[in-house]
Amino acid sequence: MNKAMYQNSMMELSEDRNELFNELVNYCMISGEIDQSLYTEYDVKRGLRDSNGKGVLTGLTEISDVNGSKVVDGVKMPAEGELYYQGINVQELIAGNAGKRYAFEEITYLLLFGSLPNAKQFESFKAILTDLQELSGDFVRDVILHTPSGNIMNSLQKAILSLYSFDANPEDTSVPNVLRQCLQMIGKTPLISVYGYYGYRHFGLSENLLIKTPKKEYSTAENILYMLRPDGKFSSLEAEVLDTALVLHAEHGGGNNSTFTTHVVTSSGTDTYSAIAAAVASLKGPKHGGANLKVQMMFRDMKKQLGDDRSEGAVTGYLQKVLNKEAFDHSGLIYGMGHAIYTLSDPRKVILKDCVKKLAEEKGLTEDYKLYDSVERISAELITRSRRVFKPVCANVDFYSGFLYSMLGIPEELFTPIFAIARISGWSAHRLEELVNKGKIIRPAYKYVGVHRDYRPLEER
Repeated sequence: MNKAMYQNSMMELSEDRNELFNELVNYCMISGEIDQSLYTEYDVKRGLRDSNGKGVLTGLTEISDVNGSKVVDGVKMPAEGELYYQGINVQELIAGNAGKRYAFEEITYLLLFGSLPNAKQFESFKAILTDLQELSGDFVRDVILHTPSGNIMNSLQKAILSLYSFDANPEDTSVPNVLRQCLQMIGKTPLISVYGYYGYRHFGLSENLLIKTPKKEYSTAENILYMLRPDGKFSSLEAEVLDTALVLHAEHGGGNNSTFTTHVVTSSGTDTYSAIAAAVASLKGPKHGGANLKVQMMFRDMKKQLGDDRSEGAVTGYLQKVLNKEAFDHSGLIYGMGHAIYTLSDPRKVILKDCVKKLAEEKGLTEDYKLYDSVERISAELITRSRRVFKPVCANVDFYSGFLYSMLGIPEELFTPIFAIARISGWSAHRLEELVNKGKIIRPAYKYVGVHRDYRPLEER
């Protein structure tokens, strides 16, 4: 059965039993609803956060540190955001790699091994990644191009799980074997993502199939641009800003949803491919990795609604309508604004915004940059006033990353996969940390609040 026949059969199955299905949906909604007051009664930390929104402490890590506040005279106060990779401020890491070509690879080494490499170590590490990035023709044909998906995150997850079948020792969870598997995925995910995108464009949209072999002398960022573009050309600034974006997305503490997922699944003793595929599934969610795409959609809607009027009054009016659930997707959210930890600033946004400004100048898109800058400033003021929040609201890294990717010509289907390509370095570091420390299986508690009942035979129901 081909893909179209399979989809049609699934549609016919649902339509044929539509009435019964709707009845089951109602049962599901009724039986699954819990009295919301019980969460307060039992002091449930919903989302593993306390009443102030702070994450519940569930583990320890040395991989990265995320700070958005400081304590002054015993009182917690908002502060400029700070992000550290293995104890080194990410702003210093970016500054130290200015003008270089392999920032992401160097930071990957740092995350995995705890220190920055010397020249000899770094050359060896890059050579290992280059060797492990290769994909066989069979894998490309039978896994990536077979049953392509319009959502490349699904394609990426499927391909990562399929790597299990091509591994001679997939179940070995010893540190040497897991490190090999992680380095393999770090090297291969850029190819898998780009090939998956072109597979979808070819088989799903009848466009040309473009499959390029990466160049061994190129960095990860350079190869992404090279493989995506028909002519393979890019400027040094384009490669540098994408390299920076990969660094900023590589890691963000153990508490974010996808990294915590890595810890949870790893603690069960499962294989590397299953653990990383689970992290990909988490990152796919629009509340996590898909936020930058929502920002892009919001800006498109704003430009359509405002037309040529980009005055502060017009922008403010539109954003107020968004907050009032009268515009865009009626969610009441200004996407890209606010963060669970950062208050005065997100250090990743600060760095990325500078990259966006430089690239906008090169691309002749300074007016678009000014609009983003204006929306960022106005939104912070509106949210604070409208929502009556008690801490400052800042733009997060997602606010500018989609704009950056669009200026690089990266298709929106690859926005979240680019995030995954970067974050797999952090996931790998956390998986290894969980294994090295031999922790218990992660098992938080859920309190039963239902009613115990006696069993009734089928004929008596």
